[in-house]
Amino acid sequence: MAQACHIVFPLYDGVTQLDFTAPHQFFNRMPGAVTTVASVGGADVEADGLVFTRLADLSAVERCDVLCVPGGLGTTAAMLDETFMAAIRRLGCEARYVTSVCTGSLILAAAGLLEGRRAACHWAWRDLLPLFGVEVDEARVSRDGPVITGGGVTAGLDFALVAGAEIFGEDAARAVQLGLEYSPSPPFVGGRPEEAPPHILSQVSARMALAVEDRRAAAQEAARRLRARG
Repeated sequence: MAQACHIVFPLYDGVTQLDFTAPHQFFNRMPGAVTTVASVGGADVEADGLVFTRLADLSAVERCDVLCVPGGLGTTAAMLDETFMAAIRRLGCEARYVTSVCTGSLILAAAGLLEGRRAACHWAWRDLLPLFGVEVDEARVSRDGPVITGGGVTAGLDFALVAGAEIFGEDAARAVQLGLEYSPSPPFVGGRPEEAPPHILSQVSARMALAVEDRRAAAQEAARRLRARG
């Protein structure tokens, strides 16, 4: 029997559900994987019109082998939630692997877990990583030692295979890929800024811009708090 590997997904209101559910689906089928989905106080979490319930209390999770932090619009508030961030720091400091999808890397960075490392993030927000002493990696999946991070949202699928191969072995990851029939063939190209038609990029960038000021302010405050902790 494969040795158990404990993977923790910390959730918060406003998390992007696919950031979490995509890697969870892959990891949960890896041999020996034990997954825990947790929130502050075990409270229900709303995400993209879905409600995740019966969650573990994040403060009661003693340790994990893999910490996997998803992103989402709620990242802005999560970075400034001291209870949530204290749990991220505690679990991340002892985990074998510190991982994220999308803007989850901003949460890891705000916790001081990525300083001096290279990390990926959603294209619209990766310019905030240097506030925390993190080198931006524009790759879909970035690997820097025990830190494995994915780009925006659907990158979580590729991230799960890269991390799964590292943690559970390539054959295990390939078997899960086949079982889930992951063989992407999108109907059109345009999932990255450099590939998208200019008018589509303009539309999406305009929507993202509505949250830029608040998120940058939150990131700057989180960086200030991180420096204050020394």
